[in-house]
Amino acid sequence: MIRPASEADLAAIRHIVRTTIEAVYPQYYPQGAVQFFLSHHNDEAIRKDLAAGCVYLCEDGTQPAGTVTIRGNEILRLFVLPEYQGHGFGRALLDLAEQEVAKQYAEIRIDASFAAKAIYLKRGYKETAYHTIRTENGDFLCYDVMHKPSPSA
Repeated sequence: MIRPASEADLAAIRHIVRTTIEAVYPQYYPQGAVQFFLSHHNDEAIRKDLAAGCVYLCEDGTQPAGTVTIRGNEILRLFVLPEYQGHGFGRALLDLAEQEVAKQYAEIRIDASFAAKAIYLKRGYKETAYHTIRTENGDFLCYDVMHKPSPSA
């Protein structure tokens, strides 16, 4: 089940985001980049999106499994707990996000981490830009900006 998240879901969303980053991202990024991701998806950023009503929570029964944020035509903060990955939760969240974006926009944008890039390529997203951010210890965070036409376009 996917539902709009509320301020009461902050702890669950924080847990999903932090746990997923800490488990998956070290396989793709140096420590400085992992720390950047953790800082970027801090409580203040999550609260701001919760207040704007653009965060969704996916649950397996009553257990939080994943989350996604939709801001304008951008899909952000799409995370699924490691134990729920490979069971369709990410696909369901991405389906919902794409449908929501398509209601108002002809194109969808997503910033893809190395960990998720292959998933987005399979979904028809195309790379439109490549960025690097210098992080702690001289490490670099690299990611692709990706776009695809909305399903209704």
